[in-house]
Amino acid sequence: MRFIPAVAPPSEEIRSAWWFVFRDDALLVKLSDETALIPCVADTAELDLRAVREQYLGTLDGRPCYSAQLPDDAVVPEGMTFRGLRSVFGLMEEDLFWIAGRAIQIVNWDQTHQYCGRCGSPTTTKSNERAKICPQCGLTSFPRISPAIIVAVLKENRILLARASHFPPGLYSVLAGFVEPGETFEDCVRRELMEEVGVEVRNISYFGSQPWPFPNSLMVAFTASYASGEVTVDKTEILDAGWFTAHDLPRIPDKISIARRMIDWFVEKYQ
Repeated sequence: MRFIPAVAPPSEEIRSAWWFVFRDDALLVKLSDETALIPCVADTAELDLRAVREQYLGTLDGRPCYSAQLPDDAVVPEGMTFRGLRSVFGLMEEDLFWIAGRAIQIVNWDQTHQYCGRCGSPTTTKSNERAKICPQCGLTSFPRISPAIIVAVLKENRILLARASHFPPGLYSVLAGFVEPGETFEDCVRRELMEEVGVEVRNISYFGSQPWPFPNSLMVAFTASYASGEVTVDKTEILDAGWFTAHDLPRIPDKISIARRMIDWFVEKYQ
């Protein structure tokens, strides 16, 4: 399936489109035989719903895609339900899932940029790009993307995994952190590892990236080699960390995340 992002909706009448409809941060789906189905209708009125705001996203295999924000008191249509985005991963086609991730970020951005952050005037939506502009002072606001690094550190045949304080019981993953103003990705890798586990690294190499709509991150993944330092955690942000072989891994993230892809890469390399 091929998604082509766009800002300007088609001029002709739409008979059916993918609608990524949210009440708060929950996505409207129909659950059927362990499958989550996205509504494919002309507009939200066909679902007896009234959207507060709608946004055009682009096309998926030529079919238009829209996002929509519902009021908090919206009643779920018969036979459908609202589900958190994470909970429907694996229940729908992956292309649709990641468009849903794009959709919720645009919905949240549109909702929180109705007024100018500099002078407080109502904003308008630009017709030729994904942006809000203030007609009073000219401030232009684009959707927020928060870059974060995630890094798999290897020491011979072992990988460094840590358990963050916000993780479910027993879950470990590779280290991650947000990029600060003025930092390169590589600087961020070095800083986060020193701050969180007291380890220095070398041979930092790009691995891949993944949009992470929880709520608006872009995960940029790296591998690195251990250089020096003893693993030390603060017991506040990081509760535990250590070196693991491919044969003695703890509970690790599910397949929704690039973290799992990095750990799977390690296992394939060293099993």
